[in-house]
Amino acid sequence: MNKRTLRILEYNKILNMLSEYAASPMAKKRCLRLLPYKELEKIRSLQEETRDASERIRKNGNLSFSGLTDIGASLKLLSINSPLSAAELLGIASMLDTAAEVISYSEKRPEGDAPISDSLISYFSLVTAFPEISSEIKRCIISTDMIADDASRALKEIRKNIEISYNRIRQKLEKLIHSEAAKDYLQDSLITTRSGRYCIPVKSAYRSKVPGMIHDQSQTGSTLFIEPLDVVNLNNDIRELENEEHIEIERILTELSERCASHVEELTECFKLLTDLDFIFARAKFSNSYDGSEPLLNEDGIIDIKSGIHPLLDRKTAVPIDLRLGEDCTLLIVTGPNTGGKTVSLKTLGLLTLMAQSGLHIPARYGTKLSIYTDIFADIGDEQSIEQNLSTFSSHMSNIVYILNHSDDKSLCLFDEPGGGTDPVEGAALATAILSNLKEKGATVMATTHYSELKSFAIATPGVENASCEFDISTLQPTYKLLMGVPGKSNAFAISKKLGLSDEIIERARSGIDKNVVNVEELIADLDKARREAERDKEEIAKSRLEIEDLKKRLSEREKAANEDRQRILSKAREEAREILENAKEEADSAIRDYNKWLKNPTSADARSMEKLRTNLREKAEKLSNGKKETSGKVTSGHKAKDFHIGDTVKVISLDTEGHILELPDQKGTALVGMGILSSRLPISDLIIIDDVKEEKAGKKVAGNHNFNKSYSFKPEINLLGKTVDEAVAELDKFLDDAMLSHAENVRIVHGKGTGALRKGIHDHLKRLSYVKSFRLGEFGEGDAGVTIVSF
Repeated sequence: MNKRTLRILEYNKILNMLSEYAASPMAKKRCLRLLPYKELEKIRSLQEETRDASERIRKNGNLSFSGLTDIGASLKLLSINSPLSAAELLGIASMLDTAAEVISYSEKRPEGDAPISDSLISYFSLVTAFPEISSEIKRCIISTDMIADDASRALKEIRKNIEISYNRIRQKLEKLIHSEAAKDYLQDSLITTRSGRYCIPVKSAYRSKVPGMIHDQSQTGSTLFIEPLDVVNLNNDIRELENEEHIEIERILTELSERCASHVEELTECFKLLTDLDFIFARAKFSNSYDGSEPLLNEDGIIDIKSGIHPLLDRKTAVPIDLRLGEDCTLLIVTGPNTGGKTVSLKTLGLLTLMAQSGLHIPARYGTKLSIYTDIFADIGDEQSIEQNLSTFSSHMSNIVYILNHSDDKSLCLFDEPGGGTDPVEGAALATAILSNLKEKGATVMATTHYSELKSFAIATPGVENASCEFDISTLQPTYKLLMGVPGKSNAFAISKKLGLSDEIIERARSGIDKNVVNVEELIADLDKARREAERDKEEIAKSRLEIEDLKKRLSEREKAANEDRQRILSKAREEAREILENAKEEADSAIRDYNKWLKNPTSADARSMEKLRTNLREKAEKLSNGKKETSGKVTSGHKAKDFHIGDTVKVISLDTEGHILELPDQKGTALVGMGILSSRLPISDLIIIDDVKEEKAGKKVAGNHNFNKSYSFKPEINLLGKTVDEAVAELDKFLDDAMLSHAENVRIVHGKGTGALRKGIHDHLKRLSYVKSFRLGEFGEGDAGVTIVSF
């Protein structure tokens, strides 16, 4: 791809933005070296990977590669059976931990979804984690300069003997420095080390008082650092033990390296796969940052950009453009005012094409079509060549000559003001000839211009189309909209009049213009007016369509609600009618039986009973005719069982009183409600939840929770550096009490490495605490041996 074009279109800025989304140095390097491809299938494969990674992020969240470092040199050493250092082995373990996270991520999927099958399966399926190697490295190596005591039995025994020898030396030296005689000849009552040997500071004048070896002296010469003879042998023992420790550590590292070397091919492949995935997911994360879409690619020179935005502009303020090329025309000529967006439109086409051919999604609406080109040429901006002593025109023409000599039907050519910087008549003629030559070659061309001759050329030539950047004459401001098929109208006279230039001067200027040019301008003005009217009509139609759709939706919802109400009322009416009929039938049957009995035995007839029966029947008939039922005034709450919670304040409808839920509703729909000293099981239809009371009480409950405040303010770390063991234990006990009150699961104790005495004292104290579940030294990245992690 043409390097000049990459520079002019600022492609390197896109790569810098992309690299920010890669975690490992290897993937960052690949991002910065990414160049556009020319093979359609390769580009489609890259686009598919970007799309699939973006889809996985959408479903399962981001995938982190933060533990992936450059272990390429370590893998080469393993391939020749060379042992690795502690730091290099930790790098291997970190990569394997990342591999385990990647494997776990690949197996994630929303509940109920089938396993994902996409273009990334071939990467995920080949990643191997070797958890046994990773765990063994981390068991043996605490940090880059600290090997664990338990890495081997021999190392543990050696370090135990070193500690014993150190304690013996300390006892002897402390006895010496705290003696009465030492007060005179010691500079300070302390034990120090010089060249790895334990010494005491002795005043020079009392050198003879302390027989032993001098290892150092102060700058003034007043103090000598002497190793007393009594501890020389013990110091020698420590040096021998330290040498044994070093040899044992080397043996451990060699053993771990050999274990890794037995899988060096798999580790190398895993390293490559993780780097590939980091690079792919960087492209996906970059795409998601600007809501990118996958372009539809072709090799036929067809371009159809839908709402495209220049990727280096702010998406919140940038105006999207629509641009079409390749089907009806292969040459697009864009006109319009300065700062109106012509050059941005030109660069947008070039940069989106470069991004697409690099496997990156583009900031445009889905459905955008882009063509694949073997090369992209651009002549944009004012570039003077001081070294070659070329003017702006000469510099542009040199570049244009290069483009004409190297372009073909698989080229995209972008020109900003071709023929500019010279006589307008000659410049327009040159621009027309250059663009015509490229069109005849079959190249896809987009050019910006101010020349009216090129507007006429586009109107008169098949396969050439005009476009313009819209200008609002009422505000004298560009709108940055690209209008396809409409040539840009010269606004010089209109702007001058708007700014106060007299009509006489404007008319004199107008009369000096060629009539053909005036006709073209009038044609452009008519086209622009027709376009604006069409756009207004289109907007009004679209607005009316939305209003109609909204009205239809609301009518449909009302009709649906009315149907539901009608069905509910009919169902209720049918039920009531059925009950009325049954009751009436029962009453009628009873009355008929009584009358039949009286007819058969007139002597038993009781006029008073008959009149009472007749009155009852008439009252019931009147009650039914008025559509009333005895239960018609009954009120229910409408709550469901799941709406209730223990402690909710409720109103009991039937008793017109308030109470509290003591037990949740059972299968029969009744809940136990406390009302003062009384409690009763009541149906939930008789209970109305009083929300305000519930919320008020909930608020008071939270406000009065002491543990909540303690948990909120507790910091799970304590720094005991510089403390004695007794001081540290006293502070530690209070800290652990606060941790228990705050329900902390883990806390961090900072004690430093030093001689290890403070760490040992803290560990001994922790062993005696029953509520401490476990504790361990910090791992690589947590503070190493200078920190202890406590779990409850």
